[in-house]
Amino acid sequence: MNRRAAGSRRKGVLFDVDGTLVDSAYLHTLAWWQAFRQSGFDVPMARIHRCVGMGGARLVDHLLPEGRDKSVDEDVLAAHSGIFGTYWPALRPLEGARDLLVQCRESGLAVALASSAREQDLKALRASLAADSFIDAATSAADAKESKPEPDILVAALRAVGIEAPDSVYVGDAVWDVYAAARLGIPTIGVTCGGTSEAELLEAGAVEVYSGPRELLDGLRDSAIGKLLAG
Repeated sequence: MNRRAAGSRRKGVLFDVDGTLVDSAYLHTLAWWQAFRQSGFDVPMARIHRCVGMGGARLVDHLLPEGRDKSVDEDVLAAHSGIFGTYWPALRPLEGARDLLVQCRESGLAVALASSAREQDLKALRASLAADSFIDAATSAADAKESKPEPDILVAALRAVGIEAPDSVYVGDAVWDVYAAARLGIPTIGVTCGGTSEAELLEAGAVEVYSGPRELLDGLRDSAIGKLLAG
């Protein structure tokens, strides 16, 4: 795959980070589980995992009882922040993640991390990837009014790299990623390394599904990213 021709309209790939590039989906699940318990709520991990990928406030609102005193939500959010921070040293990139970012960037595509992680968590995630030289822009929760499945974070990422939705592809591991991208007409490549099945991702609307960054990298030429480059 070659770099884009001079004068052609730039194209790009937007990447979710947690569970897509970094093996952190289950660390988030455990951190939320502990945070809920600290506030007296026993929420099963299976229910929590299915909501990972939403923004934190939306996740808490979705999982806690409607009739609760909502002042507890901030306590849960703060607890999750502190607990997840203790896992930063354990963060590891998924196999092939850095190489995938490098290949996309070297092929002439803009590369943006479209993450709704908090800024401090995003710094830790980026440090684990060690690929900043191949990332054009990155978003955090501060860049979006509404979290996934609303598309705000993707809009912010597109603006950050100066490309339009029709010239992009999104890569994510959760159905919330697929729903958010669909609202902008962006095709999503799903990856199952965050714990969501191929069937669920396809049902949500993913155009194709891979086991993780390494398999996507190995099949890049025939993927939606390869079609973006060839188009």
